[in-house]
Amino acid sequence: MEEKEFIQAVSERTGLTRQEAADITRATLETLAHRLSPGEARDLIVELPEGLAEYVRRGAAERIERFGYRDTVRQVAERNMLKEEEADRGVRTVLAELREAVDDKEFSDLMSQLGAEFRQAVASAE
Repeated sequence: MEEKEFIQAVSERTGLTRQEAADITRATLETLAHRLSPGEARDLIVELPEGLAEYVRRGAAERIERFGYRDTVRQVAERNMLKEEEADRGVRTVLAELREAVDDKEFSDLMSQLGAEFRQAVASAE
């Protein structure tokens, strides 16, 4: 899946403009990258188109941060000046689109690092 297709899918599924969808995708990927081990971030980067991979690169940290799904939504809402409900819909959609963009093993590895709350968010987005 190309970056343009990914952003378009997020836009269509959330009802956000293309620019808003790009912004929420960027904020979501950067925020999620803080939760990933360096190895997992690298694995995800390899699977994504360059523009999306760059968001993960920017967010990747040497030290894994621990925060849950709700904190992720709050961070994305703050970064995009959105209501939490809008950010929640966006984060869920980005996660669901990631499932389509990367192979099954990589998505499973990603979800194992993110945890059960994130798996539930993906399930509810589909």
